[in-house]
Amino acid sequence: MALWRAYQRALAAHPWKVQVLTAGSLMGLGDIISQQLVERRGLQEHQTGRTLTMVSMGCGFVGPVVGGWYRVLDRLIPGTTKVDALKKMLLDQGAFAPCFLGCFLPLVGVLNGMPAQDNWAKLKRDYPDALITNYYVSLWPAVQLANFYLVPLHYRLAVVQCVAVVWNSYLSWKAHQL
Repeated sequence: MALWRAYQRALAAHPWKVQVLTAGSLMGLGDIISQQLVERRGLQEHQTGRTLTMVSMGCGFVGPVVGGWYRVLDRLIPGTTKVDALKKMLLDQGAFAPCFLGCFLPLVGVLNGMPAQDNWAKLKRDYPDALITNYYVSLWPAVQLANFYLVPLHYRLAVVQCVAVVWNSYLSWKAHQL
């Protein structure tokens, strides 16, 4: 509980910084899980640069973009009723998720030094599967519905990123497949 209270104090004092660092940390954790539990690389074969790329993506892209999106969404659809939460979830999953994935996958390619032509081919190959998986894993609509209905705005990114550790593992694996 002391750690939670410290997190709340830090979030109250520096909301943007804490949200961005939380996203980066949990993206890095997702990559570690991907490399160690999914790909079974072992510590000797762990690609630290890849983990740092995912931390960078969390701090420099996921945290700011998703955190900013939640603020915009609250302005577009003010309120916290069940209907408001449903509208936010539908807009989030119908408009934001496809755009987010379409930016995330090639950005990882750029950070990994992938040539533009290869990156485009990888996006065309991987994007449909990633988007279908986003919807197929029906976890996201339910998580976002609860998130928009029950969670105050300043905690939404952290809640989603905690739930997203498994999703981040998938995205890391998908983004780093050649």
